[in-house]
Amino acid sequence: MMQPKSVAVFCAASEEIDPLYNAAAAEVGTMIGRIGASLVYGGARFGLMEATAKAAKASGAKVVGVVPMILEERDRVSSLIDEKINCRNLSDRKDIMLDRSDILVALPGGIGTLDEIFHVMAAATIGYHGKKVVLYNVNCYWNPLVEMLQDGEKKGFVRGGLERFMAVAGNIGELERIILEN
Repeated sequence: MMQPKSVAVFCAASEEIDPLYNAAAAEVGTMIGRIGASLVYGGARFGLMEATAKAAKASGAKVVGVVPMILEERDRVSSLIDEKINCRNLSDRKDIMLDRSDILVALPGGIGTLDEIFHVMAAATIGYHGKKVVLYNVNCYWNPLVEMLQDGEKKGFVRGGLERFMAVAGNIGELERIILEN
């Protein structure tokens, strides 16, 4: 098993979510540091983004923030970033995060997180890369999405097998195993 150099994490920047998701984000950050990987994330100082970065940094991981100009303009950039990569917009951020990571993890999130997931998976389906997105299924959050994608695969809309570009982890142990195996 080759240990990843970097793990990109997609997640919510919202402050108005159940604390159990913050705890899961911290658990992921701690695991990233424990396995000797670095964190690549969106660079915001709020929500699950900040919880992940804080735990990763406390566990010894390098924290790489990919920061769109709008975050800078609105003073929403985390102070935990070791390496800041500035970008113009969210499209650039997705491409940079994909390029700078060995594997990508999606914690619960909203429209932005869904956009990031589908950006990575769509690029994988047509051969731009061979990286996986791992849905960290905290509190069964991703169940409806997984069911929809599986249904699309059964009906022929998702070709080539979901397992090529997506995995689902139900707990931190499964997530760590998937990361280390990919």
